[in-house]
Amino acid sequence: MRFPAFPVIGVMKGIVGLVALLALFAAAPAAAAEKKGLTFGDIAGAIVRIEAKIKPGARTAGSLGLERGGSGVVIGDDGLVLTIGYLIMESEKLTVTTHKGKTSAAAFVAYDHRTGFGLLRAAGPLNVKPLALGSSAKVKSGAPLLVLSTGNRGSVSPVRVVSRRPFAGYWEYLLDAAIYTMPPHREYGGAALVDLEGKLMGIGSLFINDALEPEQVSPGNMFVPIDLLKPILAQMIKSGGSGMPPRPWIGVYTGESEGRVFVNRVARDGPGAAAGLKPGDIIVGVKGRRVSDMADLFRKVWSQGDAGVEVPLDVLPFGAEDLQIKKVVIRSRNRHKWLKLGRE
Repeated sequence: MRFPAFPVIGVMKGIVGLVALLALFAAAPAAAAEKKGLTFGDIAGAIVRIEAKIKPGARTAGSLGLERGGSGVVIGDDGLVLTIGYLIMESEKLTVTTHKGKTSAAAFVAYDHRTGFGLLRAAGPLNVKPLALGSSAKVKSGAPLLVLSTGNRGSVSPVRVVSRRPFAGYWEYLLDAAIYTMPPHREYGGAALVDLEGKLMGIGSLFINDALEPEQVSPGNMFVPIDLLKPILAQMIKSGGSGMPPRPWIGVYTGESEGRVFVNRVARDGPGAAAGLKPGDIIVGVKGRRVSDMADLFRKVWSQGDAGVEVPLDVLPFGAEDLQIKKVVIRSRNRHKWLKLGRE
């Protein structure tokens, strides 16, 4: 397959493309970088390695493991590190390691399910310059950016934004305008998406098979836009969460196919399991309103009110011979209270 052509430098090919883009990175922001005393080394130095050991009995241990590793971005002079939340939620021990090999213990600070962001803070000084937050609203399709991470598979990659569109995750997660990039970067978890002025535009979340558009084979990555962090950052540091009213969580992991939303599995001890939902059930609607896909399902569930509200689902049970749609009322919960987070 062919990746989209990269503006100015044409089609990227291996190291030639990387060198060309790094040259562009160095040249384009020269004046702005000099004013701030930044170098490319400063920007790369703000990327740290995160290692997490997860609490025994953690809710996410089965799907995400008891040992997790990825990248994070130093965004505060006090050692505050931003990452993707799944790396650190339900952790009992955290460490961060700088590009110079300095390792420090770290403390869990916050996790926000709405955005997926996680925060931790190094116990000692990291002696690196924090990365400035950019404006992800300005990131359009076609924009040339860099992905910086730690790991064994390459730490710097030139990429192009190939789409801005919603992303629906089966764990009741929805972004309205996620950032999709190509070619794929393998060390995506917590990676920094940086513009040519060295500002942070997003945090790496996933490898995606259809970055260009839904159901079109086009391997890439999905990044959480940094603008989602700005309104909640202070509250996350203060309280461990965004401070926004918790959305109703029904504890159902879904999939979609040919306009149908079906149950893949239910969360152990979650509200969906308590209501009797089972894998294979098809969720037809919410309170009599038909759902067309996962994003539509989530929006309709969240429109019922805050966590704790009853959510009436219209369900076609798996294997039902009479093909009768049944009403299943789920008493929703706050997902954060179900998780075993590091800060209560």
